[in-house]
Amino acid sequence: MLNLLSRFVDSNERELRRFEPIVDEINALEAELEALSDEEIRGRMEVVRAEVAQQATSAEPSEEELEHTDPERRRELRKARHKADVKALQAALDEVLPEVFAAAREVSRRRLHMRPFDVQLLGSAALHQGKIAEMKTGEGKTLAAPLAAALNAMSGRGVHIVTVNDYLAKRDPQWMGPIFHGLGLSVGIIQHEGAYLFDPDYRASDERVLHLRPVSRREAYAADVTYGTNNEFGFDYLRDNMVVELDQRVQRERYFAIIDEVDNILIDEARTPLIISGAAEESEDLYYQFARLVPRLRARPEGDEEGGDYFIDLKDRAVSPTEDGVSKVEGWLKISNLFDADPRLARHFEQALRAHALYKRDRDYLVKDGEIVIVDEFTGRQMPGRRWSEGLHQAIEAKEGLRVQRESVTLATITFQNYFRLYDKLAGMTGTAMTEGEEFHKIYNLEVVAVPTHREMIREDDPDLVFRSENAKFEALIEEVEEVVEAGRPVLVGTVSVEKSEVLAEMLKRRGVPHEVLNAKFHEKEAPIVAQAGRTGAVTIATNMAGRGTDILLGGNPAGLASAALQRKGINPAEAAPEVYEQALAEAKADTEADHERVVAAGGLHIIGTERHDARRIDNQLRGRAGRQGDPGSSRFYLSLEDTLMKRFASDRVAGLMERMGLEDDVAIESRLVSKTIENAQTRVEGFNFDLRKRVVEYDDVINKQRETIYAERDKVLNNEDLTDTVRTFLDEELEILVEAHLPGDDPGAWDIDGLARAVETLGLGGPDTSGDALAELGSRATIEAALREQADLALEAREREHGAETWALVERLVLLRTIDSLWVEHLTELDDMRRGIGLRGYSGEDPLNAFKKEAFRLYEELRGFIRHQVASTVFKVSVTHSVPPSGTVPEQPFEAEPAEAAGGNGSGPAGPRGPGGASGDGRTAGRAASPSPVGVAGATDAAGSVVRGLSGTTARPGTIRAQHGDEVVSGPGRPAAQPAGVPKLGRNDPCYCGSGRKYKKCHGR
Repeated sequence: MLNLLSRFVDSNERELRRFEPIVDEINALEAELEALSDEEIRGRMEVVRAEVAQQATSAEPSEEELEHTDPERRRELRKARHKADVKALQAALDEVLPEVFAAAREVSRRRLHMRPFDVQLLGSAALHQGKIAEMKTGEGKTLAAPLAAALNAMSGRGVHIVTVNDYLAKRDPQWMGPIFHGLGLSVGIIQHEGAYLFDPDYRASDERVLHLRPVSRREAYAADVTYGTNNEFGFDYLRDNMVVELDQRVQRERYFAIIDEVDNILIDEARTPLIISGAAEESEDLYYQFARLVPRLRARPEGDEEGGDYFIDLKDRAVSPTEDGVSKVEGWLKISNLFDADPRLARHFEQALRAHALYKRDRDYLVKDGEIVIVDEFTGRQMPGRRWSEGLHQAIEAKEGLRVQRESVTLATITFQNYFRLYDKLAGMTGTAMTEGEEFHKIYNLEVVAVPTHREMIREDDPDLVFRSENAKFEALIEEVEEVVEAGRPVLVGTVSVEKSEVLAEMLKRRGVPHEVLNAKFHEKEAPIVAQAGRTGAVTIATNMAGRGTDILLGGNPAGLASAALQRKGINPAEAAPEVYEQALAEAKADTEADHERVVAAGGLHIIGTERHDARRIDNQLRGRAGRQGDPGSSRFYLSLEDTLMKRFASDRVAGLMERMGLEDDVAIESRLVSKTIENAQTRVEGFNFDLRKRVVEYDDVINKQRETIYAERDKVLNNEDLTDTVRTFLDEELEILVEAHLPGDDPGAWDIDGLARAVETLGLGGPDTSGDALAELGSRATIEAALREQADLALEAREREHGAETWALVERLVLLRTIDSLWVEHLTELDDMRRGIGLRGYSGEDPLNAFKKEAFRLYEELRGFIRHQVASTVFKVSVTHSVPPSGTVPEQPFEAEPAEAAGGNGSGPAGPRGPGGASGDGRTAGRAASPSPVGVAGATDAAGSVVRGLSGTTARPGTIRAQHGDEVVSGPGRPAAQPAGVPKLGRNDPCYCGSGRKYKKCHGR
């Protein structure tokens, strides 16, 4: 182990030494840049942009790429060419790195009065190289990112800086915007409720959007650098792949992303896929019924091997019913077998049991305004808009007596792992990455560079104190808080749940200790509370690292104090006269500087952890709040045998040790050995969670390859590439299948000519030349097939002449897009259903992952056939009607109560939210999303033909394909033609009446 660690340290040292010459070059340019005016610096950056553009021109596609018949081979050649372009661009940027970094540092010194340290330059260089820079709390990650972003923005391809919440996505560009502006670069900001551009000349009455000018989402993405959250970037990608017009897309290419708090986004959120969803039909009665039944079941006592109606596995956080429990439920429902009677019953029972036994109010979720709001287990923040999947969220709603919202059907989905792997270059920053270095390398091919601190770390980390009971732990903890406060030091107490934070707050209140509480219930006060948590005697209780991204400054934050002082006088800080604000700021600085000296002399910030987290990294983040930039500080964890982690992994060993020592309940054991035992338990949990996340990637990679192919085909359609050829190919293949099905073998006596004629008629190709008699006269199969193909070609040409090439291209595009989208949704649903049950294959000795790959490939081949069949069955049934809206009327919109512009889809005018929805994974949902609002497409249904709810609660009803085109409206059936009269009523699994050989539900029964 020591050898491995030393090799790692040596590797990191070698990496750091490799960056030293770069830092020296930057420093050598400092005097030269200092002598330039602001205009001269901008002028030099314009020259740099031109040089980079000249050196990194894209290579032309090869003859093989243009002419190869295999689309997969063309895709490989295109990827190889793109990879070479990115490599050439990286080399061009490497050459100008010293000059750009030196210019950015000089602008930062002038505009922000902050000169980046050499270690920050080193961290920025690591980001540019596509690595993760581990920079400790307070070492200036926020200032390191703009340097790497500015350099890569010189390429003109756009850079995304990804944050963990909307607050940071807005605060950081407001703070760093002057640097980009001084270099001649534009900065966009993506928020859930809108989009902005940083504009130093734009004044807003609300200081929260100071210098942020509202723009469309497309304009924000067109900026040189764009800030936003991981959810917003991911959902915009999915929505961009659901549009029906190219100009509805908002994102550009995904060139370079810098992820702030990269461990939170790529590790903690890795099992939470983004899902755009539409509502599905589901009865709410069963949720309420099982919510009433499950509490009547009795849990197996902890430690017993049998008994009870269900038992809880704490290690896996799972609950399972016993045979007695199942029998009771069957008796209450008056059924003989819960798992055979109705497939829905078992699922509802399972989710109701999970909701009752595993998910606790004020720990895992809050009830707010009549809704369940999930609490992030890693940060303690509320996650409005997210929903647990597979009916769990509905089960919890029923448990709490709330209105049960309908379940959803997936319209589009992607995991964060696969979304961020779409970028040509990826980098990240965090204070704690080394413990997850293996996962970053294996999943994302990212190396971690530990950047040294600017000043030596002098924080003291004391051994854990372990008590028998939680109550004894809290009593001792409160006593320590009082002692530390009496010494004049600030205290930050970290808890793992809202419930525990409120218990501690009540205990402090009874003792008369002033304090602030920062948890999911009070998240609006997050930044100001954390910013002032370093003042003398301040006591702050924070749940699971709430407040990430905001430094705790010893003595307090002067800007925050100045704003608060002005507000107490009734003055809006954003509208205050410059001299008034400067005076308030000067007074606040004098106050905080004096308080800083007092706090430092007293020993700095003291951190108290109330439980160990599953991951060491989360504990390190809490500890990292103290000792920033060489400040003094200390930390200690208070634990009990009743803590979740202790009960799962370490309680027996530690309890035995305490028993042998004869310790009372209120006496703690303090031992490095105990701390080591707990860390070993955390390491095991980390390994277990890594395996789970890796499994998610392996399964999603299967879907990802299919997603890439489908989206590539969709792009071709959006770009009007080979539309007629694609439709013609689908028709030819469909006719070939129909001929084979109805004219088997070489014996005309076995042929069903009339059946073939009826099948051709269902495609919209009926007529005298395709009647049974006309086809019979042609004789051979080959002649019949050739004649049918000719009729299809003639019909396409006639439609194009009738409506004009431009209008008919629109028809073909809409038919292709609607078909691809609707069938892709059904395909995702089938894959999801299959994935839930594929684990059972393991009992037969088959590897579930391999089985999933085989089944997914089979379903994908079916999907391609269904797309071809659906297009062939629809294209000739589309009607085009001329429609001129009466003067003064507004064309119909897909979301009736919202203009399309508000959905951020058209690239003009201020952008609002792009729609509601959900994302699920690890049982959770991520963010809010919906199918996009296609501008100029009136009455277009969502991809699945299901109801899509807009933000206002109105709905876009399923119906026909309708698209505005000039003064024409293109419309067509939302579903294929109904079953013809005279044909017997068919079941969903019966062969289709058209003779295609498919099941009715997969053909004309859609």
